[in-house]
Amino acid sequence: MDSLGKALITGASSGIGALYADRLAKRGYDLIVVARHQERLKAVLERISGDTNRSVEVLAADLTNAADLRRVEQALRTDATIELLVNNAGSAMTGHLAVSDADDLERMILLNVVAPTRLAAAVIPGFIARGRGTLINVSSAVALAPEWINGAYSGTKAYLLSLSVRLQHELAGTGIRVQVVLPGAIRTGMWEKAGTDVATLPPDILMDAGDLVDAALAGLDSDENVTIPSLPDLADWDAYELARQNMFPKLSRNVPARRYRAVAENVVGAR
Repeated sequence: MDSLGKALITGASSGIGALYADRLAKRGYDLIVVARHQERLKAVLERISGDTNRSVEVLAADLTNAADLRRVEQALRTDATIELLVNNAGSAMTGHLAVSDADDLERMILLNVVAPTRLAAAVIPGFIARGRGTLINVSSAVALAPEWINGAYSGTKAYLLSLSVRLQHELAGTGIRVQVVLPGAIRTGMWEKAGTDVATLPPDILMDAGDLVDAALAGLDSDENVTIPSLPDLADWDAYELARQNMFPKLSRNVPARRYRAVAENVVGAR
């Protein structure tokens, strides 16, 4: 099979990222796999190379480390064979903000927000110059449901959704695809890292990571800009988007809404 070019995948040593690597290699992409753990990446390389005969490059990098992040950015800027970037690397936190460790929060924001933003900014100019390319940002359903989990974590995922929607507008008509994926709860090792035993979660809300990736790629094939693998009826998302867009003309006006002026008038009148 002729190569479709290279796909660079972050967080590719396990879980969702490793499955993206497997599926994209089987589709015909050569790979650049990025994660902190070089030995785990080598295992991914050996398995995928053996199964698919595709070229797999290992780029060990901690994306919360500025120097490592710059190395990945440089690869994205200079390798004109990169056709697809999967911004998958991320970390999660559970629990309330008041009891969260501030340093852990900062590392999560660096990984979930700063890194994918810089990587997207590094790859998009080359995509524009070539008139093609695909960016996949792995967000989360908590971007739409911040009540479910740690507010800082859900905030990072809402940021990725917002970034992706804006990029879809900026890059319309350029030949570049931007897809954002909003998984629900996925059966991966991230739960344990975040301090939650996955066995305590209701089985009916947990999706296997392989099913998630297959659904996300099916959404990409169907030209979805926003893919929510668990959502049975896409009309629900369309209705949500329509309600959001209906507010656009009302979000920035030259006077406050009448209800606030009425309160102010009542306060002044009571004095």
